[in-house]
Amino acid sequence: MIPLRSFLFVPGDSEKKLGKVDGCGADAVILDLEDAVAPANKDAARTLVAEFLRARPKAERPLQIWVRVNPLGSGLTLADLAAIVAVEPDGIVQPKTDGPDDVRTLSHYCDALEAQAGLEPGAIRILPVATETARAPFSLGAFADAKLDRLAGLTWGAEDLSAALCASGNRDADGTWAFTYRMVRSLTLMAAHAAGVPAIETLHADFRDDEGLRATSRAARAEGFTGRLAIHPAQVAGINESFTPGDEEVAFAARLITAFEAQPDAGTVGIDGKMYDIPHLKAARRTRALHEAALHESRSAQDR
Repeated sequence: MIPLRSFLFVPGDSEKKLGKVDGCGADAVILDLEDAVAPANKDAARTLVAEFLRARPKAERPLQIWVRVNPLGSGLTLADLAAIVAVEPDGIVQPKTDGPDDVRTLSHYCDALEAQAGLEPGAIRILPVATETARAPFSLGAFADAKLDRLAGLTWGAEDLSAALCASGNRDADGTWAFTYRMVRSLTLMAAHAAGVPAIETLHADFRDDEGLRATSRAARAEGFTGRLAIHPAQVAGINESFTPGDEEVAFAARLITAFEAQPDAGTVGIDGKMYDIPHLKAARRTRALHEAALHESRSAQDR
């Protein structure tokens, strides 16, 4: 199965935007009950999101449907979960987590509500936004040993962290992330791999900047991220393409694998005047597996 590459945020209180979800091309959508919804519209958003999920039984969905709930400290989380768990979202995005204990608490809530609804235990996964509070970065390493069965990945965010730090900005003069945000991004990447779950890159705020989106997405994949958050449908294609191996990459992976297979006792092989060793072979095998999974997913989508 190909890792989820694109997670498109959709405001939970917008009937117009919800109506465009099915053809958006994303691997997953995140129906938002948190920051995209004004306090006065929270109840209406819960109703709309629940109706949207109910009309799309889990086994028949063309894409995964996740829901971002309000954070534990808001007093709104249980109301969000009570509205959506019985209609089976594929997963829950949990914002402003301080660490694994917050994810564990949310998981316990899901345990009770799944049992109440007669659902398969643990079917709903959790993706925490793991860097949005000043405390959170200090807990990232703890995800590796937390044994959170619902943990579906880790992602990070800069805007809420900026607010938590009373910062006036999160970018350097050249437009790149300032040091603090580069640091938490790297820690999130390592924490995800230490925990054995996907690392999801944060959003690219300028949805009109397709070139920048693709360049930073390709760089993120090269570092070890498997997918990215999106805030506009126009970003989906660029993200999906950037997190899928290209033809040249797949062809070179095949050459490398073939070279090692021809010399089964070798620890290194030479291709085009360069030496490659076992870590390169492992990377090539990952590329091939991802390519094959993408082909399988494409054929399955055509069959649907």
